[in-house]
Amino acid sequence: MHADPLSETRSGSFYVPRDEEFSEVKEASFITKTVDSVLHALIPSLETSLLDSNLGFPLFSDIDQLYYQGITIPKLKNPGLLQIILPRLVKAVSDSEDRLLKFETPAMFLKDKFSWFRDEEFSRQTLAGVNPYSIKLVMEWPLKSALDPDVYGPPESAITKELVERGMKGFMTLDEALEQKKLFIIDYHDLLLPYVSKVRQIEGTTLYGSRALFFLTPDCTLKPLAIELTRPPMDGKPQWKQVFTPGLEATGYWLWRFAKTHFLAHDSGYHELVSHWLRTHCATEPYVIATNRQLSVMHPIYKLLHPHLRYTMQINALAREVLINADGIIETSFSTRKYSMELSSAAYDQQWRFDREALPADLINRGIAVEDPTAPHGLKLLIEDYPFANDGLILWDALKQWVADYVNYYYKDASMVQSDPELQAWWTEIRTKGHEDKKDEPWWPVLQTPEDLIGTIATIAWVASAHHSAVNFGQYAFAAYFPNRPTIARTNMPSEDPTREGWQRFLDNPDFELLVCFPSQVQATKVIAILDVLSNHSPDEEYIGEYMEPAWGEEPDIKEAFERFSARLKELEVIIDARNADDSLKNRGGAGVVPYELLKPFSEAGVTGKGVPYSISI
Repeated sequence: MHADPLSETRSGSFYVPRDEEFSEVKEASFITKTVDSVLHALIPSLETSLLDSNLGFPLFSDIDQLYYQGITIPKLKNPGLLQIILPRLVKAVSDSEDRLLKFETPAMFLKDKFSWFRDEEFSRQTLAGVNPYSIKLVMEWPLKSALDPDVYGPPESAITKELVERGMKGFMTLDEALEQKKLFIIDYHDLLLPYVSKVRQIEGTTLYGSRALFFLTPDCTLKPLAIELTRPPMDGKPQWKQVFTPGLEATGYWLWRFAKTHFLAHDSGYHELVSHWLRTHCATEPYVIATNRQLSVMHPIYKLLHPHLRYTMQINALAREVLINADGIIETSFSTRKYSMELSSAAYDQQWRFDREALPADLINRGIAVEDPTAPHGLKLLIEDYPFANDGLILWDALKQWVADYVNYYYKDASMVQSDPELQAWWTEIRTKGHEDKKDEPWWPVLQTPEDLIGTIATIAWVASAHHSAVNFGQYAFAAYFPNRPTIARTNMPSEDPTREGWQRFLDNPDFELLVCFPSQVQATKVIAILDVLSNHSPDEEYIGEYMEPAWGEEPDIKEAFERFSARLKELEVIIDARNADDSLKNRGGAGVVPYELLKPFSEAGVTGKGVPYSISI
């Protein structure tokens, strides 16, 4: 039997329906070609030129040369390939037989190349960096693991009351700090600890369970108090855990710097695998599939959701081929190595809940905010200068109001929601097929009233637009200078079961030992190359509030509602600029600080990271 030559055929490793593929404009655009070029040509070339895949950077100045002088790579097989890659990926190229690859200087390096040294910047980026989704309030004390002590060792944290009070330097007692809600934590201990022994069997990497504790100071900045690293019982050795603190004494200071490197590597992995991949790319797929299967293209909710679902299936297919695949970028260059997707799945099982994905619910769940009807947005932030939350809540309110205006136009009462068979089938499929293993959870919202529908649609729209923008488009600015956010730590802490020779090497040359701990040259350059691509917008990007779907303009009431939405987002642009210029908001700016602009809604030509697209399109 012969197929119709005009019919659709499957191609590639991951099938994507034709109506989910990139448009001709995007397919032909620079960024699409660059993704393919970087992954299939440039990275193999880097691996060839850097013959020893385990070789680190001999000096810190050698890292700087990635941006100042570049690295030499063999001539690529496709002579036209450099013309595709170079305009954005690198700053210069020689005309010699071998090519000189020079990376764009990352924003934080350009602003202050030494800012990664500072504990204040380490803390600030938990609120205004690329992963603002992990910090949470300390709600129980003492800190304690929930893992089986027979397998993982004693559950009690080694972070003591005395250590905390010493770090707070007389501001208050531990009990007062807990009562006044001044202690915050990023805790990866229980998520990572089950993978430590498995990861450590892989050559050239290591892992710990980790947590970092912070104190909220009177000027609304976070002061790091401690980082705890834990190794479970393994290889005949008992559990090992140690707490590291900032200090002025030389050896303790260097151990603190090593501990920060390990913790930041864990944070980079969590950011990429959970905050980014799981909570945006993956979680949005069931919405895309159910919307296309259950809603007619004429259905008003289809028309509302359509821009938020654009290109996501295609970009996810590409990620599965070359980013999260076996031996792909993630598995070769991030701390959890070949267990990365397993860890992402474990995080989904333990942490993901639809009813906590909207920004207000997320902030409340993390203890960062409490409900307060008298406060703006109905929430009181415990960290008042929290750039992601401050900007995000304005965007959330505007987005939810736009969704409310739209939904209320088509659904006047509860009976219209309940009697819409397409809508009910859509929500049923998302819950029972898209998230089949969680289909019986009691926390799923019902879909009975217009208010239910507004909350559900606003959550989906938020995840696809603002949440993704907040964790994606700042990646090159903050992580392309990898000492600021290493993706992997390759050696154990110098203080973990040290040999006499190993400890002496650390004492004699700690900066070299830190360079050995950092990612290898191959790992670092691969990650820098791909972060440059993933942090850029495509030429045919559609930005939230800036682009109006043609169907919305056909109804005067809907058009007017969209124009109000767009106007509110224009106000947010002005508010963000004013906040970044306010010297009293120390988490937003200062000397050598990259201002927080990841939730500025509209695009600005030539400026990486600006603009919140409707959808997860890169």
